[in-house]
Amino acid sequence: MKGLKFVVGYIAAFFFLLPGAVTAAETMRLSLDESLRLARENNYVLKAAKARVDQAEARYVQSRKAFLPKVTLSETFIATDDPASVFTYKLRQGSIAAADFNPAVLNNPDDISNFNLGVEVMQPIFNRDAAIGRSAASLSRKSQEHMLRRSEETIALEVKKVYYGLVLARKNLEAVKSSIGAMQVHDREAAKAYGKGLITKSDKLSTAVRLAELTEQKLMIEDEIRSAEDGLRFLLRLDGDMDIVPVNGLETDGIAIPADEPHMPEGRADIEALEANADAAGYRYDMEKAKRLPRLNAFFQKSWNDDDFPGFEQDSWTLGVAMEWTVFDGYSNIGKAMEARAGEMEARYSYEEAKDKGIYEIRKAYRLLRTAKSRIRVAEQSLKEAKVSLDFIGERYRSGMAMTFELLGREQAYTYARMRLNQAKYDLIIAKSELDYYTGG
Repeated sequence: MKGLKFVVGYIAAFFFLLPGAVTAAETMRLSLDESLRLARENNYVLKAAKARVDQAEARYVQSRKAFLPKVTLSETFIATDDPASVFTYKLRQGSIAAADFNPAVLNNPDDISNFNLGVEVMQPIFNRDAAIGRSAASLSRKSQEHMLRRSEETIALEVKKVYYGLVLARKNLEAVKSSIGAMQVHDREAAKAYGKGLITKSDKLSTAVRLAELTEQKLMIEDEIRSAEDGLRFLLRLDGDMDIVPVNGLETDGIAIPADEPHMPEGRADIEALEANADAAGYRYDMEKAKRLPRLNAFFQKSWNDDDFPGFEQDSWTLGVAMEWTVFDGYSNIGKAMEARAGEMEARYSYEEAKDKGIYEIRKAYRLLRTAKSRIRVAEQSLKEAKVSLDFIGERYRSGMAMTFELLGREQAYTYARMRLNQAKYDLIIAKSELDYYTGG
């Protein structure tokens, strides 16, 4: 009997603890720092930006061809009975004999097989356009590095907006749930009062209407929570549909407002990226112009010829210098230079436009920051007054000295004041984040 009780108790304890264990497994507590770390590691936008940096680095590596040699190894097999070719390959193989000068043999030779192993080294001496292209590639790489840093800052700002949006929605849900609980009590009291004939049916129904409004508001906020959680899962590349519970709250005490409006910083990543891109475009224009200049390259060739593979029997070498100068190519280079010049001007205009826009963004964010700070003070005072007013009317209502509509008005004002304070705190946090973002902080 005792054993049976033990088993039953064990099973009961198991099922009692099971819901809590499932809830814990389906809930993810997430801090802002952890969210930012996950975004840096997993976000596809940042991975794509890193891939663009790698591409720019690869193009810079390719530009080393401007001063490094090109070495080519080749193996060629030929079988022929062409008289000129047969005589040539015999010379290369070192197999010419007196009998080969017989006109009959020269005109109708036997076929010959030749394996040619060759090594060629091309060494640039003067390729002005390639040298300039290396400078352009270096600046393009630097531009992509700046853009990667700006992408990290952009994703961080997006994560903060979504994260604190989730915090805001959960805070508002707490406020609405609290109001629903209080309104349910008032609704029951109104039903009792109506049953005693103390209030009219209209007063009794008004509490039910308000309760329905709060329930609808609760459903909308729950939808906002799910959307914010989906946003975090997308930005952080989280799997599963677990509930995300933010660890951070809407703390604003540590947010300081600069005494003066910040200036446009020198080291903002996107501005530096555009500047580097404009400079690179200038080099690309110079590169197109340099294509009109002659090119000078040295070359060295070493070859082995044999009638057996791989062909090491007889060797020869050639050393030389070649100059190539395209005097006229049907306006192709001129047109490319014009296109590169227009591209440079576009990049310069984009750089100047971004600097002007940055000043506008900083000023706007600074105004929003100051306004949000003031709104918090107003909202806190409004919440205190709304709480005092609600408590006062609540006491009068329970004693039958206040009308239902007075209670509903005070309750609505109190709930609205709580949500306004939450919104003001959220706006202050985001405004500070945006100001840091636009000043490159």
